[in-house]
Amino acid sequence: MNRIAFLFLAAATVSVAQTAPAPKAAPKAATATTAHKPATTATTSATGPKLPAGVPVVKGIVKSAFTLKYEDFKVGTGAPALPGQLYTVHYTGWLASDGKKFDSSFDHRQPVVDKDGKPENDADGKPKLGEAQPLTFPQGRGRLIPGWDQGFEGMHVGGKRRLFIPYQLAYGAVGRPPVIPAKADLIFDVELVSVAEMPAQQGGPGGAGAPPPRPMPKPADAPKPADAPKPADAPKPSEAPKPADAPADKPANPAQPQ
Repeated sequence: MNRIAFLFLAAATVSVAQTAPAPKAAPKAATATTAHKPATTATTSATGPKLPAGVPVVKGIVKSAFTLKYEDFKVGTGAPALPGQLYTVHYTGWLASDGKKFDSSFDHRQPVVDKDGKPENDADGKPKLGEAQPLTFPQGRGRLIPGWDQGFEGMHVGGKRRLFIPYQLAYGAVGRPPVIPAKADLIFDVELVSVAEMPAQQGGPGGAGAPPPRPMPKPADAPKPADAPKPADAPKPSEAPKPADAPADKPANPAQPQ
């Protein structure tokens, strides 16, 4: 009896062993030729970006000096801001370090005058001010800080953008004291009001008819080079000695009798 029971148990064990699914084979490891297949169109250095074919790989640490960032908070639907045009913009600028506002086009308002050209006063006796005056500048001519020449790319009239300008694209390491400190990163909110074609250039760097920019924002005035020492006055050449006076008695003319 025990032998029969043992046989049934053995048969059940064999049946289970035959019906159990076989374990899946482990995936083959990538071959050396697949894992290390050289790139055919680009090469990547250990620390740098991808390089096109033909550019040798060098070893070093890649660093970013500075970059201009922006945030569009209203997308314009008007004409695009093309390079080399006259841009008319409203703006407000703050210091990125403490949020202090240092300039705004909305603070530039002209007094309202009457028909006789006299300023009008409000109920408090203060001069009435007109609408805010936007700023017009020629793009790409270096009339303003580099961050402005680059910061309107891709905008359309009616758009509003926030610019995050590093000091290298603003007023540099010197700044513009006392308003702009040294190495000051800036934040600008700008609105592209209109664009226009640049007038024909007639000699000036900004082109004829380009309106002069307001004091802010514009590049810091370059420090004037120290006055070069004036060359010492060249010594005056000594006066040539005057020929000795001829004797009073002139030599007799041999053709005349004594």
